[in-house]
Amino acid sequence: MGKFHGIIPPMLTPFTRDGKLYEDGLKNLLDFLVENGIQGLFICGTYGCGPAMTIDERKRVAEITMENVRGSLDVIVHVGSSTMDFALELAKHAEEIGADAVASVPPFYYAYDEESVFSFYKRLLSEVDIPVFVYNNPFRSGISISPELLSKLADEGVAGIKDSCFDLVKFYEYKLSVKKKGFIFLIGTEALMLPAMLAGARGCISGSANVFPKVNVELYKMIVENNIHEAVNKQLQIIEVRRILHLAPVIPACYEVLRMRGIDAGYPKPPFKPLSVDEVHIIRDKLAELNLL
Repeated sequence: MGKFHGIIPPMLTPFTRDGKLYEDGLKNLLDFLVENGIQGLFICGTYGCGPAMTIDERKRVAEITMENVRGSLDVIVHVGSSTMDFALELAKHAEEIGADAVASVPPFYYAYDEESVFSFYKRLLSEVDIPVFVYNNPFRSGISISPELLSKLADEGVAGIKDSCFDLVKFYEYKLSVKKKGFIFLIGTEALMLPAMLAGARGCISGSANVFPKVNVELYKMIVENNIHEAVNKQLQIIEVRRILHLAPVIPACYEVLRMRGIDAGYPKPPFKPLSVDEVHIIRDKLAELNLL
């Protein structure tokens, strides 16, 4: 499959209760994910609270990650920011510490037109020599990458896309529009892993793989080995897991589920708050019904 394939969790970033980076918790989480067979990491993205962290915090997360997994996993560092200078600084830092690639949402908050978005990625490409991925997440960035724009970016040198628009038809349109050989398609939700991979996605950046990496790896292997009937059942199980995690705010829920599994990965960054006692009980009971705890 080459680089950037398989199950690539958008890794959570562990914090202390008062919002400080919890370095030991980050190492705990890295150990847990590696031991469960993942193929890569996508760090400082949405699940990793990247846009909520300081530049120094984001750099430190990248440094700890590379110190612990360098060479054993493909690491994609998300560098997206509403400030172009910050994105470029983070990208250069990622390259300096040995990251395998960088990714970025378009600059957010303002309603930039396609020409402005194109110029942003062109500038990013000019600043680093490692692969650059487009991160399409219109729900967070407010900007949707069109198939036509993605094709132009591919021709300009962008290596691939992490598509988190949750629209399978749009994903197919990306596949039809991009003609560049070797362009890497990564689906940005485990809910669409099976149909997206059948259409040519190389891997999945799966939020639930933060807490149930093995289940996601099993689905990936079933698809690669063409065990489609088994893959359908596993895909449905993963969708059920997603439904349970989304019974509460999903990012704080992931920290709680890790705690249920005996993994000390700290807490979400404020103003996120831990789940209520009732939310924890509901999620624990439903996961136990699926024999996942």
